[in-house]
Amino acid sequence: MSKILAIETSCDETAAAVIQDGRQILSNVVATQIEMHAKYGGVFPEMASRMHVETIVPVVREAIEKARSNWNDLDAIAVTYGPGLPGSLLVGVNMAKGLALGRGLPLMGINHLEGHIYSHWLRVQGDGTAPDELTFPLLFLIVSGGHTELILMRDHLTYEKLGATADDASGEAFDKVARLLQLGYPGGPQIEKIAVEGNPHAFKFARPKIDGEFAFSFSGIKTAVLRTVQGYGPIGPGGSIAAGVPINDVAASFQHSVVDQLVSKTIAAAEKYGATAILLSGGVSANKLLRYVMKSKAPVPVYWPPLWLCTDNAAMIGAAAHWRFLAGQRATWDLDIEPNLKLAE
Repeated sequence: MSKILAIETSCDETAAAVIQDGRQILSNVVATQIEMHAKYGGVFPEMASRMHVETIVPVVREAIEKARSNWNDLDAIAVTYGPGLPGSLLVGVNMAKGLALGRGLPLMGINHLEGHIYSHWLRVQGDGTAPDELTFPLLFLIVSGGHTELILMRDHLTYEKLGATADDASGEAFDKVARLLQLGYPGGPQIEKIAVEGNPHAFKFARPKIDGEFAFSFSGIKTAVLRTVQGYGPIGPGGSIAAGVPINDVAASFQHSVVDQLVSKTIAAAEKYGATAILLSGGVSANKLLRYVMKSKAPVPVYWPPLWLCTDNAAMIGAAAHWRFLAGQRATWDLDIEPNLKLAE
């Protein structure tokens, strides 16, 4: 049994949640900064950390109130300490350390990627959500603005990284292509929206050849999109593109190429390692085409969290913290941020 207050500030979402037994969401509060960062076409790190400072106290207070809990009910305080933006991580870690010290509660440092994995253990309703009981080994595809990784999980808290991106993360590529096409931020939803009206076979953005059976690469696809756009005319001041660029077709072809690579590598890994299921995590896992193609081609069940658990949130951090709490793991007061923290090598 555990009731944990979790804090997440790895990027541009200030979040806090109270999670019971790693399954039940008693509260989940997220203060987003998307509208502010949209002006810059991506996350502005210094501004993100300042916004975390302004919102972290009311967000934590709201999470406690919505959970109808008090400090005496809590068993621990968990916080994301990496990977992420240094300034953003510092706000969350310092807040958690202060609360834990002041309230006499154990402190737990949680890997952000582990949080995405354990989002599948939260009891939530939605199309595609995992059943209450999952059988190992499980294969996780973590796809977001900062990460694209294939993780094999043979038991709780046991991870083996099968592959990762050699350059841009898939979500990063979506953001950069969306910026090129002047679609706005975040790029994934914008590209997905207009790709519906485009021809995914209009342009062939070939899958890159890279070392590593399960390695990914999206930089070359992104560059191929740039060359295609430039073929219609030079990019003008402010990033303006030629009027004749078939934006819908470019977006659809780009999305098709990214999804094809993600699906083919994931299915190959699932077959090789005998995974009982494929579980999608991270912001890009909200992409409907990725979900549809993966589910239609995979030889095993495919699961994904509801949209609000795909993006950064503290509920997933609390879910992961529960298993580390049961294992007796606690952080010391010298817990520091690790912006480049790995989940597995």
